[in-house]
Amino acid sequence: MTEHAHSHGHSHSHAHGVAPDADRRWLRSALILLTAYMAVEVVIGVVAQSLALISDAAHMLTDAVSIVLALVAMRLAARPARGEYTYGLKRAEILSAQANGITLLLLSVWLAYEAVQRLISPPAVTGGLVLVTALSGIVVNLICTWLLSRANRSSLNVEGAYQHILTDLFGFVATALAGLIVLTTGFERADAIASLVVVVLMLRAGTGLVRESGRIFMEAAPAGVDPDALGEHLVATDEVVEVHDLHIWQITSGQPALSAHILVAPGGDCHKVRRSLQELLSGEYGISHATLQVDHVGEQGAHHDVLTLGPRPAADPERQAGHCEDAHGPVHRSGPRRR
Repeated sequence: MTEHAHSHGHSHSHAHGVAPDADRRWLRSALILLTAYMAVEVVIGVVAQSLALISDAAHMLTDAVSIVLALVAMRLAARPARGEYTYGLKRAEILSAQANGITLLLLSVWLAYEAVQRLISPPAVTGGLVLVTALSGIVVNLICTWLLSRANRSSLNVEGAYQHILTDLFGFVATALAGLIVLTTGFERADAIASLVVVVLMLRAGTGLVRESGRIFMEAAPAGVDPDALGEHLVATDEVVEVHDLHIWQITSGQPALSAHILVAPGGDCHKVRRSLQELLSGEYGISHATLQVDHVGEQGAHHDVLTLGPRPAADPERQAGHCEDAHGPVHRSGPRRR
């Protein structure tokens, strides 16, 4: 196959709202605050015999771990591409996000089991101690939520840590309400019910993180991008006859990439077509990392074929249709669409 043009859109307009160093600073501040409060909460939870407080403390432990993973992933992702890792270690951030999601799901299973046990046989709970601790936890989590909101949440890695903290905040609200109910009514099962509320929130956040990180690992198209519609858009460009081997994926969160083989009508300006397509991809789809192989129709012959911009003899229709025996994915052609 004769290559006419390869173009790599390496402008990478993936600007973060803040610098990576600032991201790390916000995350480190939240980590210090969470770790200090978590140690206090464990002690109080044991004294008060409150599963809601202990579950919140356990969740805060996963919060701390998620931030540590995020910080490590940021450092790895910042390393330049070299050797076998031609994209660098950017997907370390996605590994971190997936680990955060899985820990949320596993912890939710354990807490659900414990909560059901306490619904059946509720222990004595010190409601006043639970209420005061939960209210202070709300304050701590509000501060941590604000700190992480200052970081770049377009990164799935940072979003994973943020979801941990946000879920914990809602959990503290539920725990505070449980403490108030126990204190005023003596209904001790409220503590276990609050734990189940936390479980639901953890399941929701964990499922979302695992699903989104899984899409990136499976190299699915970015959310909101329909590959078939995009292919039809490309083939509708002037002088484009066919688009095949179209692949759209994400290197990491916020960094979509595309590759495709483009066939241009005989006599068409391949360079102009390639520039037009890259401008379309960048401007309308936000894909600035695009690798386009552009050829004239009928130039996929022997290796000694000479590449020209002028008209060539008409290609054999049967050969043209099957010039690529293994087209990886749908083929988009100009003209009337087959039904």
